[in-house]
Amino acid sequence: MGNKSVQKKKYIVERAKEVFCKNGYRKVTMKDIVEACDISRGGLYLYFSDTRSLFEAVLQEEHVDKDILAAVCEDGLTPGETLLAYLEAQKKTILQQDSLVAATFEYLFEQKNATKTTREETLAGLEKLIADGVAEEWMVCENPAVAAKNIVYVMDGLRIAAQTGDITETEINQEIEYVLGTLGLAVE
Repeated sequence: MGNKSVQKKKYIVERAKEVFCKNGYRKVTMKDIVEACDISRGGLYLYFSDTRSLFEAVLQEEHVDKDILAAVCEDGLTPGETLLAYLEAQKKTILQQDSLVAATFEYLFEQKNATKTTREETLAGLEKLIADGVAEEWMVCENPAVAAKNIVYVMDGLRIAAQTGDITETEINQEIEYVLGTLGLAVE
C-alpha cells in the first residue's frame, strides 16, 4: 500500500471510530461510514469489506489491555508499582469521553471468541505479575489466576459504569484501592 493509501485508510479508521463511539457497533452501516468520511461507497470497499472488518481495524488502533500491561512493565519497578501503573492506565481509558466501550461490548456479544486470545494474554500477564509480587513478597495472594480475573472483571465493570454515568473518578479510585488492598498493597 502506498503512503497515500495508508493515510486514506488511517483517515477512514479515525472517522469510523467517531461513528462507532456515537452509535455503537450494531447500528453502524457502511453508509454511515461513507457519509462520515465523505468518500464513495466503492472507495470505502477498497479498504474494508464490511463494518466488522472496519471495527476490528478501529480496535487495533485502540490500546488493548495487553498493550497497556506491556507498556507499564518497565525495568526497575516493583510488581506492586507495575500493577498500580497498569490500574492507573486503565482508569485513564475508563474516563475517556470518546470511549468505544458500548460498541466493543456489542461487538463481543456477536463475536464471542473474537478477543479470547487478547483476554487470555492479559490474564496471563496479570497472573505472572501477581505471582512475581508474591514471590518477591510485595503482594499477598493465594491464587494469582483468580486475582487476575477479578482485576479484569472489576475494570470491565468500571468501564460500563463510567459509560452509564453511574460512577465518579473518586469511586474508581476507591475500587482500585480496594483491588490493591486485596493483594496487601496500600496506595499512598
